[in-house]
Formats: sequence, structure tokens, C-alpha cells
Amino acid sequence: MTWILVIAVLAAAAAALLWGWFEAGWLRIRVVRLELPGLPPELHGLRIAHLSDFHLGVPSRGSRAVEQAVAWAVAEQPDLTLVTGDLLSHPRGEPRLRELIAGLPACYAVLGNHDIARARDPFSRGTAVASLPGATLLNDEACMVRLRDRDVQIAGVHPSSLIAGGDGGVARLADAGSQLRILLSHYPDIVDRLPAAAFDLILAGHIHDGQICVPYPGGKLRCAHLTGKYACGSYRTPAGTLHVSPGLGTTFVPFRFLARPEATLLVLASPAGGFAGTA
Repeated sequence: MTWILVIAVLAAAAAALLWGWFEAGWLRIRVVRLELPGLPPELHGLRIAHLSDFHLGVPSRGSRAVEQAVAWAVAEQPDLTLVTGDLLSHPRGEPRLRELIAGLPACYAVLGNHDIARARDPFSRGTAVASLPGATLLNDEACMVRLRDRDVQIAGVHPSSLIAGGDGGVARLADAGSQLRILLSHYPDIVDRLPAAAFDLILAGHIHDGQICVPYPGGKLRCAHLTGKYACGSYRTPAGTLHVSPGLGTTFVPFRFLARPEATLLVLASPAGGFAGTA
């Protein structure tokens, strides 16, 4: 009887590992209608592809999810492609990263903590990415783009500024004259450091939706970030509307469990119909 129990436990463990390996590459495409107060009618229906946490360079089926997500974004041709950090987990992934980023339409990106070697993952090696041909890399700076004859500001914060406890001064960069202000940050909790209504839309990643999760009635325990306040999906905050991507790659272990990798298409709308984000 004892041997039967041991075999059953080992079989269950093997099945869980196989599933976690499979899920790490099982990409989900989600379309989210995101209603923003004060959005100009001309920007109604603006389409933003939100990608995050590639973690290229380490053995993981997350690389497959990244490849599929990029192919989807290229085919979808959104108005903007916004990438919120942790592009690499090892320098050997940099050549492929550059190939993938170069093909993304209207791409703007920020770095994450793995990109600057500020990670607890023993398998991660930081890479100082200074530029990304084909994309605009924002480090505590902002740029203005013209979309549908309206000014859209895109700002990005460097992860070292957030680790140091600040906001990289991006709140001071917010241009009140632009018709839509978007902030890219690897860390979602930047919203708690910003003044009210600093930005219309804030995009972040980092949490991986917990990556390895344990279900319980009515929810799940997110093992990767047990105390994360903003785990996944959309949130109304005083600083602006926040969207947190579950990301595409993996860290520490090449598995995901109840936290599928995701590429998200955000479709902006006026708030006439009420808030329709995900959480």
C-alpha cells in the first residue's frame, strides 16, 4: 500500500511538472475594452497591444509564447505596441530580442529589473540594453506621438528609479496639453507614488499573475508575489487607469500554473458604458 501511495504521489508530481511546462508556452490572446474618462472621441477605438516580461535567453517554453505574441502583434497591426520590461533573463537572448522587437509596429518599451541585474533569480544575468532598433526605449523620459490627429504622450520610467523608491520624475513629465497620457512602468505599484490623475493609462508587468498559483474557493494564491497589490488585469486608481500584464516568460523555474502567458489588446473607449476592464 505504501508503494502505491509513493507511486501515486510521484505520478501526480510528474503530471504537475508536465502541465506547468506546457502552460508556460500556452499563449492566451485577450481583448479588453478599456474605458478611460475624458478620452477624446477621435481616440475612441484606439488599439494598444500590451506585451511584457519576455525573459528571453533561458530555457523555457515562455520563449514560444513570446514568438507567438510578437507574430500576433505584427498581424494585428495595432496603433501602438507597448512593452513593459524584463526583456531578457540572459545575454544570449539579446540577438533574438532585437529581431523580434524590430518587427513590432509602433513599439515603445521600458526596461525591467532583470534587464539591469536586480533580480533574485539565480539563473538570470542582466544585460545593459541601451537601445532597441525599431522601437523607442524610454528611460525616465517621454515622447509625443500624433495619432488620429491628436497628441498622445508616452512616458517611461527606468526600473532603477522605482527600486530607489522614487518615480523617475515621470510625474513632472506629464503633459497636460496632450489628449492622452500613457505611462510605461515595469512595476505596477508606481501608481501609489504618483499624484492624482497624473496619467490616463498606466501599463505595467512584473507580477506574472503569480506564475505558480494554488487555487482556493473564489481565488488563487499567487506564489511568485504573495503580497502583490496589483496582480493582473485592470484597476481604477487615483493616479489613472492601470493595466497589469501577466507577461509572457518565466523566472526561477520554467513553469506556469494557473497563470497563462498573455498578449493583451487594449481597445480604448469613452466611459459611457461603464468600466469594462479585467481583474
